[in-house]
Amino acid sequence: MSYSVGRVAGFAGVTVRTLHHYDEIGLLVPGERTHAGHRRYGDADLDRLQRILFYRELGFPLEEVAALLDDPDADPRAHLRRQHELLTARIEKLQRMAAAVEHAMEARKMGINLTPEERFEVFGDKDPFNEEYAEEAEQRWGDTEAWAESRRRAASYTKEDWQRIKDEVDDWQERYTALMAAGEEPSGEPAMDMAEEHRQHMNRWFFEVPYEMHRCFGEMYVSDERFRAYYDAMRPGLAEHLRDAILANADRHPA
Repeated sequence: MSYSVGRVAGFAGVTVRTLHHYDEIGLLVPGERTHAGHRRYGDADLDRLQRILFYRELGFPLEEVAALLDDPDADPRAHLRRQHELLTARIEKLQRMAAAVEHAMEARKMGINLTPEERFEVFGDKDPFNEEYAEEAEQRWGDTEAWAESRRRAASYTKEDWQRIKDEVDDWQERYTALMAAGEEPSGEPAMDMAEEHRQHMNRWFFEVPYEMHRCFGEMYVSDERFRAYYDAMRPGLAEHLRDAILANADRHPA
């Protein structure tokens, strides 16, 4: 069985011009020709074409492809082993590339345009945009205008902006811890003022937080063990103290 150049081009997904070129440079010389001089390709030719296209797909120049295929010490099994090794290496490289792209997609989805190194530099091991929190936040608030607004704003922030946000948070945490250490009650003016500052921080950087929404946040800081652990790590009992201060602050600002 032999095939015309047109049929082989169709099988292999290449152009007739490409097959003519391979013939002209001696890379793939058809095993037969008709009386009229037309090329005819047999099974051995198709096997060789398959190997040529494989190496070309991996980026080998035609000269190197010819050297690989015409190596007198190589047998078909050696070619298969080489192809397997090259494919394995390519797959591993593509997997690494895919992982990097997925990471970039997730970062873009959350609207934070920092490299992993920059994120660690700013947030350390308390990155608020890690995958677990990102997925849960989207599930909880993904269909809200607040979530959309937060993403729009965050997408425009630079590394310096994120550093300013973190510095504000760190300063607030230090002052709230000192307020508790001084024995201030959650219903006192100083605590309520800091609860208001907490709300205004979110208003300024992420989205508008009405007092009723702020109440919900305060309750979540106590009911969700992760939030409770985050705030109580600053000072034991801080989560509940802040929740009570948020509620008291909301009460003094009736709708």
